[in-house]
Amino acid sequence: MLLRDQLEQILRAWNEHELARSAPAVIDFDCHPQSRAAERAPIDRLTAYRALCSLREQTAAGDDPRLVSRIDAHLLYLRALMGERANLDDYIFGTQGCHALGWPESYIQDIGAVAREHLSDVGVGWNAETRDQLQRIELPIDAQDAPDAIRDAASEYEPQVRQLTGSSAPYSLGIETTTINAYWAYWTDGSGGNVRLRLNLREARFTQVQARQFALHEILGHGLQGASYAQRCAAGPVPWVRLLSVHTAQQVLLEGLGQALPLFAAPDDKQLATRVRVDHYTQLVRAALHIALNSGSSISQCADYARHRVPYWTDAEIADVLADRGADTLLRSYLWAYPAGIDWFVHLAQEPADVRRTVLQAAYSDPLTPDDLTALWPAGPAFGGHGRGAEKHPRFA
Repeated sequence: MLLRDQLEQILRAWNEHELARSAPAVIDFDCHPQSRAAERAPIDRLTAYRALCSLREQTAAGDDPRLVSRIDAHLLYLRALMGERANLDDYIFGTQGCHALGWPESYIQDIGAVAREHLSDVGVGWNAETRDQLQRIELPIDAQDAPDAIRDAASEYEPQVRQLTGSSAPYSLGIETTTINAYWAYWTDGSGGNVRLRLNLREARFTQVQARQFALHEILGHGLQGASYAQRCAAGPVPWVRLLSVHTAQQVLLEGLGQALPLFAAPDDKQLATRVRVDHYTQLVRAALHIALNSGSSISQCADYARHRVPYWTDAEIADVLADRGADTLLRSYLWAYPAGIDWFVHLAQEPADVRRTVLQAAYSDPLTPDDLTALWPAGPAFGGHGRGAEKHPRFA
C-alpha cells in the first residue's frame, strides 16, 4: 500500500476519535473518490502519533517532500494537542507552510488607510459605529431568509467563478444552522461533491452584501474548490493526500482566496470590495495580536492595541481573538491562514488577467501550498509577512 494511502487510513481513524470526543475534526473535506468510514477502529491521539512516527520513519530523503511535510504537520499538531507548545513561527511554518513574521506597523496602517477610503466612498465613517453603519447600508435580512439569499447569490456568481477557475465540478449544497460559542459565523466542509454550509446564528449577521460575500467565500470558494479536487481524484490518480485538514499547508490558499474572491468575481461591486478591504486590514491587526501574544506581550498591551486599531471591536471580541490565538491549539495554527492568505490574494487581484487566471485555475485543480503559489507568481508578496511586525510597536513594549 502506498504511504499516502496508509496516511489516509490513519487520518480517518484519528478523525473518528476526535469526533467521538466532540473535538474539532481532523478531516475538513474528503476528496477521496470512494469516501467511506475509517477502515480501522478509532485511534487515540498518542496511538495516532506513534502510527504517524512509524510512517515518517519509512520515508527516505528522496521520497515525496509533500507527503513528508504533510506527515510532519500532523505530528506537530498532535504534539500540540497533547501539551507541547512549539515556538509560534515553528508551529505556523510546520503546519501552514509559511512563516509568522508579521507585517510592519507602517504597512498595516497603509492597508488601514485603504480600508477607510473604501468605507468613506460608501458613506461610512471609521469609529465605534462603523460595523453598525455598514450593516445598515447593506440592507439587513432576517436569519430565516439567509439560506435562500446565499443560494441565490451563489447561483448569480457561479458562471463567473467557473470561467475564472476553469472548474466544471458538480456539487450539491446543504445549509444548516447552529448556535454555538465559537469564533466562526460560517463554516463549510464536505465530501466529494456534497458541500455543507453551516451558519452559526450566535455569530452571523445577515445583510444582502454579506450573503453575496459568503456565497463567494464559502460556497464558490471552499465548496466548489473541494468539489473540484474531488472531481480530479475521481478522474485518476493524484499525488497528494485526498483528505484536507485545516492545520495543513493548503489552508492559506483556501482562506486567502475565499476572502479575496469578490475582487476577482465581482470587481465592480463597491460594497463587496469594501468588505474585503476592511477584512484585509482587520486580519493584519489580528496577525499582529497573534504574534504579540505569543511573544510575551501582556493581555493588557494586546487589548490596548486592538482597541486603538479597530474602534468597533468589543471587549468580548478582543478577549476571544486573544484566546483563539493563544490558548486554542488548532486556532493557533489555522487562524494564521487568514491574514497570510488574504494579503497575498488581494495583491494578486491587482495583477494582469493572465497572471490571475494561471493562479486561479491551478488553485481549483490542486490543493496548493504557499510554496506552490509562490512558484506560480514569484513576484508576489511573501506569505506571512516580512518581519518587524506590531510586536515592535511601542504599545507592545
